[in-house]
Amino acid sequence: MTQVRVRFAPSPTGLLHIGGVRTALFNWLFARQQKGVFILRIEDTDQSRSTDESIQAIIDGMKWVGLDWDEGPFRQTERMELYRSHAMKLLEKGHAYWCVCKAAELEARRKEAETKGLSPRYDGRCRNLGIANPSGDAALRFKAPQEGRTVVDDLIKGKIAFDNNVLDDLIILRSNDYPTYNFSVVVDDALMNITHVVRGDDHLTNTPRQIPIFEALGFPVPRFGHLPMILGSDKARLSKRHGATSIMAYRDMGYLPDAMVNYLVRLGWSHGDQELFTRQELIEKFSWKNVQTSAAVFNPDKLLWLNAEYIKTSPPDRVAQALVPFLEGAGLQDEVRAMSADWLAQLVVLVKERAKTLVEMVDWVRPYFGQSVTLDEEAAKKFLSPAMAPILGKLLARFEAFPAFSKQEWEDSFKKFVEEEGMKMGQLAQPVRVALTGRTASPGLFEVMEVLGRDRTLFRLRKGIERASHA
Repeated sequence: MTQVRVRFAPSPTGLLHIGGVRTALFNWLFARQQKGVFILRIEDTDQSRSTDESIQAIIDGMKWVGLDWDEGPFRQTERMELYRSHAMKLLEKGHAYWCVCKAAELEARRKEAETKGLSPRYDGRCRNLGIANPSGDAALRFKAPQEGRTVVDDLIKGKIAFDNNVLDDLIILRSNDYPTYNFSVVVDDALMNITHVVRGDDHLTNTPRQIPIFEALGFPVPRFGHLPMILGSDKARLSKRHGATSIMAYRDMGYLPDAMVNYLVRLGWSHGDQELFTRQELIEKFSWKNVQTSAAVFNPDKLLWLNAEYIKTSPPDRVAQALVPFLEGAGLQDEVRAMSADWLAQLVVLVKERAKTLVEMVDWVRPYFGQSVTLDEEAAKKFLSPAMAPILGKLLARFEAFPAFSKQEWEDSFKKFVEEEGMKMGQLAQPVRVALTGRTASPGLFEVMEVLGRDRTLFRLRKGIERASHA
């Protein structure tokens, strides 16, 4: 069997959007499952819109979601001679011809055809003129078949037939010697031995135009598959008005790459009722027959739920590593450097049930950095009252008697103290919580103490007592 070779071929005219990432993901999963090759190719022949910044954004986005490529990234602008030489081969074989029609003439004919209710395609005026050495501007057009049908056996949509009599004689080489998309993509796919071309279904109408070019050049025709588009909640094509569409925007909002991959693969693919997949499970279970033929609807709430699940279930050290840039961005660089990787992982365990994104997690973990803590004024007024000062002082003395922190010992001592003072647990726990975290909401009190450690716990209790004494 021929080795599977697939490609992701974005145009660098902007940021890498989630629709593109999903296309790349499906290709990547197929390649990994089939022990094949996944190629990254940058289609940058649009000189007016392609930028190096966009190329870097594509590479950064692919790396962030962990879609590694085996070959590339190739750039079409570095392969121009290949396109020109193959265009000349088509001319020599009689499959292409020079067209000297001016742009203004073509536009006038297009409008005239539309007025008459006819197809606005090129009318073939230069097709049989046999122009050999055109003077001035001339474009090279492909002689599209005029009869019969082109049948696409689509991996996702099944067999689709196109009548050849509606095909246009496409320009394959512009008058400035630059290749067009439909031609350069065929040459690239052929020379890179691509076996399966899987892309968005906005390319479906390009496929019957490209297949005859493969055949005219004498190259094998790859299998094609066209993925349904992603829609917003209003069933319109996904756009900025539905929220972020750039993959890196989701990184900046605190989403985990594995959660994004899991969510995007489920936008149009399923395996029973399973929702959560490891990468290895996705590779093992992926199949084209389970890719849906209808458009998928992007649901931000579902993505947020999935991200929360990944924060809860991912290895804490991996979440901690992803959290570090967000902590540094929040001005906690020095504090982060002062703490060990193990402590950061312990901190993640402490708050992972409460945070749905890494941005939220920063807010939850902020009180655990530094010696002191900033008190919420309303919480301090309510719970660190003068009446609490002597009680907190007694508790502090108990804790100070322990030479080291032991979660079980301190918890047992705390409960015994509450009983001796005739209090309810919450009556003492809330003031202590405010003293230690500055807030009325936190994870379990003794888990908090464990993360803070003995010295910081005692220090913050003393500061809480001071505040209560002077309230």
